[in-house]
Amino acid sequence: MAESENENRSLVGSADDYDHCCEPCLTTSHCVEAHGYCVFCQEYLCSNCLECHKKAKISRSHQILKQDEFDKLETMRKAYNECTEKCPAHQNEIIEFYCPSHHALGCKDCMSNSHGNCNIDYIPEQCVDIADGKELDDVMQRLSEKLKEVQEISKKAKGIDKVMNDYNEEIVKEITKFQKEVNDHMIQMQQDILNDTEEIKSSNKRIVQNVLDKCENTFSNVVNLQASLHASKSVHRNGQLYIDMKRAESALKSDALNDAKETLMNTNVCYSFQRNADLEALLSKKMVFGDIINPSRDESDETKSFDRLVAKENIKVITESDRKECIITGCAILNTNKLVLVDNNNDKVKLVSLEDRLVEEEISVDFSPWGIAVISESQFAVTLPWHNKITVMSAEDKLSCVRSIKVDGKCYGIGFNQDRLYVACLEPSSVLVLNTQGDILNNITSDCLSADIVPHIAVRIDSKRLFYSDYKNNSLLCVSLEGEVTAAYKHDDFESPNGMTVLDDGSVFVCSYNGAIHHVKKGLMQGKVLLEDEVNAKSICYSPCYDEVYVGFYGNKLKVFDPQSPKKRIVSLLEK
Repeated sequence: MAESENENRSLVGSADDYDHCCEPCLTTSHCVEAHGYCVFCQEYLCSNCLECHKKAKISRSHQILKQDEFDKLETMRKAYNECTEKCPAHQNEIIEFYCPSHHALGCKDCMSNSHGNCNIDYIPEQCVDIADGKELDDVMQRLSEKLKEVQEISKKAKGIDKVMNDYNEEIVKEITKFQKEVNDHMIQMQQDILNDTEEIKSSNKRIVQNVLDKCENTFSNVVNLQASLHASKSVHRNGQLYIDMKRAESALKSDALNDAKETLMNTNVCYSFQRNADLEALLSKKMVFGDIINPSRDESDETKSFDRLVAKENIKVITESDRKECIITGCAILNTNKLVLVDNNNDKVKLVSLEDRLVEEEISVDFSPWGIAVISESQFAVTLPWHNKITVMSAEDKLSCVRSIKVDGKCYGIGFNQDRLYVACLEPSSVLVLNTQGDILNNITSDCLSADIVPHIAVRIDSKRLFYSDYKNNSLLCVSLEGEVTAAYKHDDFESPNGMTVLDDGSVFVCSYNGAIHHVKKGLMQGKVLLEDEVNAKSICYSPCYDEVYVGFYGNKLKVFDPQSPKKRIVSLLEK
């Protein structure tokens, strides 16, 4: 039998010789009689191909019809194309039609009633071979994309939920703190009025006691005089009686008792408590303990709303000892009058006087310094990525290196808040949280952290989130201390974010590679382009004292801008 089968396979037969030929063998121009049919693959198979089909892991579980069951095939094919779902509008009818114009499924009654003028698809005819069609693949692909989108949105929602919890926790703390301050203030006010009451009482008691003392002295003196007069009279000592009588007359003429009586009468003991009119007026009003403000919508504070940056002047930052053009990769306000710069190209840190508008001191550091963060009025930290090191420097007397902190990875962006250094590193990509002595308190790792692009970083004022530059995806990320992205800022005119600085209200100034400088609100939900076309902006900082923005570039000048706000413009117009 096997020999006969092999002879048949070696011949190129005709499809007319058999009812059904093996379809895999036909691909090699051999017509061999089919002995089985795979329902899953929808192919006729010869005995050899059938055996292989049953052995292969990928096809061993497929349903196989034997040769004597081929007559069932047509019935099965019809069953595959049959519709069975009941119409919700007409319970006795089956959904068999689809209207492409209205994207509507329905039975024949539905189509007759509502789609009489439409070109209707009959589903049993349209569904033939649909399982292998491109349309199903497209739908499956779109469903997968939708599932991924749902998961991404769900992840963001969970991040936002955590942010809301954090904000709520902060609000509860602030309310409790304010309540304690109010209570402490009221207790102090109460104690002050009680002290006043006690002082008045003590003063009056002293007056009354003084009167009582005078009365007691006078009473004792009168009793003694009476006794002396009686004694002298009883023994007939008239001379002594005369003396005692004159002493009594002199005592009777004294005004001490009348003065005490007048003092007592003038003492006001009928004092009362009068309520503070302002406090009583507050209590009588319908009041609230405070307001819950949405920082993304509150525009009342000038620092929260800017229209544009207006060029003001340039500060020359190149010095005589520089050998190359300056590249200012980091800048920060040291105190009210000083600004520190990192000149990456000349391997220097420079101290700029904002009052005199010049570099007043400089110091050479190790190769290619990058980021900078102020940690006190006289100290700051500089990252040295090529040495895996952070240098803490002082400007108290003159620029000097205080100590070095070794880290794992090339350290670039750096921020400081609440006695913590936050350092963005590459190789490996992470954000290290250190104390000022260099002890690692946390190591933040995440897929969102850049793997090969120089990262910039800033710390939000609550120290619970970081702002991180996603250079590759042209976005600014808000990242939790657990490495989760809780918000992201994107804009059509925001290409490859570079330096950034956080303002007192929690919003951010950030510059991008294409030259645009943005002001982004605290929640990263809204931002505004304040400046365009300043190509190669690398670093940025803001001085509240001078109300100026300073931007470092590839170039020998630090550019100074005036941040314009609606309120500022109105004040300026009124002054004019």
